[in-house]
Amino acid sequence: MPCQSTALFTDMYELTMIDAALESGTASRACVFEVFNRRLPSRRRYGVVAGVARLLDAVEAFRFTDAQLGWLGERGVVRPQTLEFLAGLRFTGSITGYAEGECFFPGSPVLTVEGTFAEAVVLETVVLSVLNHDCAVAAAASRMTTAAHGRPCLEMGARRTHEEAAVAAARAAVVAGFAGTSDLEAAHRYGIRPIGTAAHSFTLLHDDEESAFAAQVAALGPGTTLLVDTYDVPRGVERAVAAARAAGGELGAVRLDSGDLVAQAFTVRQQLDDLGATSTRITVTSDLDEYAIAALNAAPVDAYGVGTKLVTGSGHPTAELVYKLVAREGTDGRFEPVQKESESKRSIGGRKLAGRVLEEGHAVEEVTVTGGDPGDAERHLEDLGARPLQVELIRDGAVVEEHRGPEALQRATERHLASRAELPYPAWRLSEGEPALTTRHVSLGS
Repeated sequence: MPCQSTALFTDMYELTMIDAALESGTASRACVFEVFNRRLPSRRRYGVVAGVARLLDAVEAFRFTDAQLGWLGERGVVRPQTLEFLAGLRFTGSITGYAEGECFFPGSPVLTVEGTFAEAVVLETVVLSVLNHDCAVAAAASRMTTAAHGRPCLEMGARRTHEEAAVAAARAAVVAGFAGTSDLEAAHRYGIRPIGTAAHSFTLLHDDEESAFAAQVAALGPGTTLLVDTYDVPRGVERAVAAARAAGGELGAVRLDSGDLVAQAFTVRQQLDDLGATSTRITVTSDLDEYAIAALNAAPVDAYGVGTKLVTGSGHPTAELVYKLVAREGTDGRFEPVQKESESKRSIGGRKLAGRVLEEGHAVEEVTVTGGDPGDAERHLEDLGARPLQVELIRDGAVVEEHRGPEALQRATERHLASRAELPYPAWRLSEGEPALTTRHVSLGS
């Protein structure tokens, strides 16, 4: 559990709504909020759920401290009686959602938050902050690992974004199949494999390339990766192989970070083979995205290091998720569906149960069901043969611990590979297109 309170990771209007709801006597009404998107960002044919463990930490730490309450009071954000209410505010409700790593589509109920209005509405901003960032990075990462066709992708974007965003991005990338990160905080916090050896500055520090390579091999062993394009690439390759052999072994890998990577990969592979270094691998970096990785498919590349384009969502830094009230307790104590009717932003009311229908191992549609007596939605999805998509994340205010920790991250990675594999073939295309699946809503009535 994080030590730092997340209670101020919210917009002011969340607190002023609670203030006014306390005045009207509606703050304690039972409500259901839902996270979904109306459309996928351009060119995206599916979304990827990521950030669940971070979200659970954030909800658990959502408690106002005395210092925070004092600050709110000094600025008159809410009335004194509301400050007293906030002092004891804890999320005691339940949260269900798509399992981390699962693919999602427009209309998918990615997260369902159930609790009183006050304790649920105040989570809106922090929930969307986590999910919009992490899901966007995971979607970009998934496209990149798809383009890589099984060759390892390595996350190297820490210096291209906010320091905490870099940690979150590294974890989201692993959900979508990345094999390691250069960010040590991410590696330490989430049990991710750390990767990295040296930059151009290390070579430039030394009087010549030979002494730089010799020093790195002496420190890290001949299995290290040497950056060979600081000066002349062919000469760098020759010196790198020689440095490893002088230490009694074969060089692990060379890294290319500039120039025409496709042409250089062929040239370097030939040179390595001519030198007898057939086991030495080639890693390429240099502002890669999914399209550049796809273009390198025909080249003899063994691994890709990706930075800027990954941590910025490869042009789409948000998953465009929204957080909307879909049901509330009525005056008779029964739940009533509610929904926005505004043009272009219409929502579908009611708590939803979601499933994915498969035929011969491939997904054909997403189905959401509302209404009916308890259990009717489950039976309807069972009748359709739909695979259930939602799992319990928080029960009566307590986190379901299986969704946190290194094992949970590994399961999320495996889940994503399986979820992506069951999608129809068009989902794997990198070109702009419609979502791979449509979401059909079924209302069973009351």
